Amino acid sequence: MPKLALVVNEPPPYRIPIFNRVAAFNDIELKVIFFCMHEPNRFWNLPAMEFDHEFLQENVYTVNGRYIHNNPDILFALTKFDPDVVIGNGFNPTHLYAMLWTMLRRRAYVPMTDGTLQSEQGLSKIHHWLRRFAYARGPAFIAASQGGMALYQDYGVEADRCYQSCLCIDNSRFFENQSATEKKWDFIFCGRLEPAKCPDFALEVAARCAQRLDRRVSILMVGSGSMENALYEQAKQLSHLIDVHFTGFARQEELPRLYQSAKLFLFPTKADVWGVVANEACAAGLPVLITPYAGAAGELVIDGKNGFIRELDADSWADCAIRLLQNDRRREAFGQHSQLLVKPYDFDAAALGIIDATLLACSHRSNDQAEVSRPV
Repeated sequence: MPKLALVVNEPPPYRIPIFNRVAAFNDIELKVIFFCMHEPNRFWNLPAMEFDHEFLQENVYTVNGRYIHNNPDILFALTKFDPDVVIGNGFNPTHLYAMLWTMLRRRAYVPMTDGTLQSEQGLSKIHHWLRRFAYARGPAFIAASQGGMALYQDYGVEADRCYQSCLCIDNSRFFENQSATEKKWDFIFCGRLEPAKCPDFALEVAARCAQRLDRRVSILMVGSGSMENALYEQAKQLSHLIDVHFTGFARQEELPRLYQSAKLFLFPTKADVWGVVANEACAAGLPVLITPYAGAAGELVIDGKNGFIRELDADSWADCAIRLLQNDRRREAFGQHSQLLVKPYDFDAAALGIIDATLLACSHRSNDQAEVSRPV
């Protein structure tokens, strides 16, 4: 039975159910090695981890707003487990130590990325060199999106060595009880209240809609962050146009009800390799207004089908929002399309991407290896 080690920054709630499914596959022995319990800006509620796992001695520091992990003890953890395949989801020093371990032990290293061709355009030469080095020797590759597939192919990786392990949520939790929830809010914004997420732009869009509809509109702001005080002041100044309610940080179990209480989801991000909040909004049956700077744009959110993809122009966003707010039938059709599009993004499909990449990596290690059956 091949042994698989996943080396991961931290345990994200949307990945744990995927790891649980990989661990349940009888023909792979899985161990997940986490660099830390959680990064400083994360406040997640974690589901049960039903797989073998280990936390390294935490050593994380910040460089230009990014968290960098440096855990030399990954070498001891890998030596103890002695995996046949190592999957790494980044290029932190700890990932590079794991890659070096596979080179010295002649084991397979499989890169895994949430990034896209667009999100990695601004990387430095050294970052591009590290990727070329890793991708030149990888037997298999895992991407979260079609944008990630395009990234690999831009580095010359053959398409038949790339597998998708999508970013996803428990869709069923958001599908339930939709008809029982009153649509109290015109809009919902859900995310960290930070400049890169543009929550102030969401308030501006709501205000433009109010002016053009000649009525007060409402928006639910879900999340916390450094912009809270500034947003409270902005909401106060716009109170004659918009009714704003701030929930603060919301727990996972609260999210379905919050999304279902709104008519439209605003996702004005400046940069997101995917944007799991788009999955949540789609599963809750909402149209999504999104920027082209989120990986979900064009894949999960299709312009004119279940939402609109627009640059950060408040008048353009107001145009799109008003078209849906003034036409309940169209808005509901968009919401139904959202639910259809999000269905394939589930934990089972994401687990299969990891399993298939692992089996291909194993076959590259030894052509004489007995065939391992793929789950149905």
